[in-house]
Amino acid sequence: MKIEDNIETFNSLIRRRGFIWGPSPEIYGGLAGFYSYGPAGIEIKNKILSLFRRELRAFGFVEVECPTIMPEIVWKASGHLERFIDPVLRCEKCNTLVRADKFLQENLPDQMIDGLSYEQMENLIKNNNLVCPKCESPLNKIEEYNLMLKTSVGNNVTAYLRPETATTTYLLFNRLDQDARRQYPIKVFQYGKAYRNEISPRQQVLRMRAFDQFELQLFIGKDQEMDFEEFHEIKKNKIPLLDWKLQDKKSDKPNLISLEEAIKKGVLKKPAYAYCIYLGFYLTKILGFSNEVIRFRQHSPNEKAHYADDAWDLEVKTQQFGWVEICGIHDRTDYDLKRHGEFSNQNFEVIMNSDSQIKEIPQILEIAFGPDRIIYTLLENAFEVEDGRINLKLNPNLAPNTVAVFPLVKNKENIMALALKVHKNLLMHRISSFYDAAGSIGRRYRRQDELGTPFCITIDYESLEDNTITLRDRDTMQQTRIDILKVPEILIGKLSKFTS
Repeated sequence: MKIEDNIETFNSLIRRRGFIWGPSPEIYGGLAGFYSYGPAGIEIKNKILSLFRRELRAFGFVEVECPTIMPEIVWKASGHLERFIDPVLRCEKCNTLVRADKFLQENLPDQMIDGLSYEQMENLIKNNNLVCPKCESPLNKIEEYNLMLKTSVGNNVTAYLRPETATTTYLLFNRLDQDARRQYPIKVFQYGKAYRNEISPRQQVLRMRAFDQFELQLFIGKDQEMDFEEFHEIKKNKIPLLDWKLQDKKSDKPNLISLEEAIKKGVLKKPAYAYCIYLGFYLTKILGFSNEVIRFRQHSPNEKAHYADDAWDLEVKTQQFGWVEICGIHDRTDYDLKRHGEFSNQNFEVIMNSDSQIKEIPQILEIAFGPDRIIYTLLENAFEVEDGRINLKLNPNLAPNTVAVFPLVKNKENIMALALKVHKNLLMHRISSFYDAAGSIGRRYRRQDELGTPFCITIDYESLEDNTITLRDRDTMQQTRIDILKVPEILIGKLSKFTS
């Protein structure tokens, strides 16, 4: 099958089988940048969130939840009102608006665009005779476009919908410091909605105006960043790192290197930050991504945010959109707490080291996941078509259905009664089971393959005689007979092999 046909089949699948629908609302033609999750999609999302929450508790993280709307002063302090902007080009004739850097990347794929100044981008447009993609008229000079969504609260109090969850977490610092009894690092995460007024959202759920974020923050002292105890437990792990110097040499192949070696060679500066790199990698790997499709790409000095001491994107390779960022790991220094301290007249200096008694404003290390992007890249990388059979090779713990139960024939009451009994018993054992009696067995298998269901159970005439069922494996299509009473135990055992 050609790549184009494969992509079209995949795009059809995620709509047809209830993973992702939109743009929403579809009955009114849809609004760009807004998508809905169907039953299968939301089930995967919830299972990813549950897995992340479970693992992060084991790593010592606690969870918070904050409002999605904040007053204007918050975003002045954070710098979003001043700096949260995209460079845009406006057509002289039809008024079409395009994001300048993305426009250049699409038209000049061999050119390094990240980090270029407005003047440099304008020169590229002029020298390459680039025109409006819609009407081919000349483009005006680059403008600045703020991505914040503005609203008003109560008696015309100006406020904004948050463009990320991180800032709202920082506003809780005094409470977190007290709650943690000043034991550092303080590890905290938040999951929730964020909003950005994207110019022309494309690429399905990869770039939306309303999207999910799952962001981890470490509040930590400068000395602790360099002498981080937990680093020693993970320093031997090898991570695929593509630093900015390799990119400067036009390389896109990462260097598989241990975190210990990366620190020694100066590829990574701080052991605590290297620990964050590892944690982002670990959480991605347990979802089922292979090593071949994962890399960390470092931001170049020109691309890096003004407050960042270091920044790496965790990227996953896709057929449709190339390398897609699903997570950003940022060393934000003390920028955020310092700014909010100035604007709120609060003192965020704390004693980080009881021996020295010296006060300092904590540094912040951030791991920012985009769950929507995780879901898309996970689905695309699990998607396979072989001999006309669509198979979604999801991690069994993330599949919408863990098992599907089929009566061989639907007009035999005894078989149907036993199948329903097996189905209900699985649900009682908290195993996600789906009952289906419609259509031929072959079609029922195919429907579950498309959803990524790892196991199917068939109840037949033999089941009535000896209390056994047929268990079918999604990936091998191998079928085995097992005792009905042992079904929950066997399935739980199979699932445990995929559990970290």
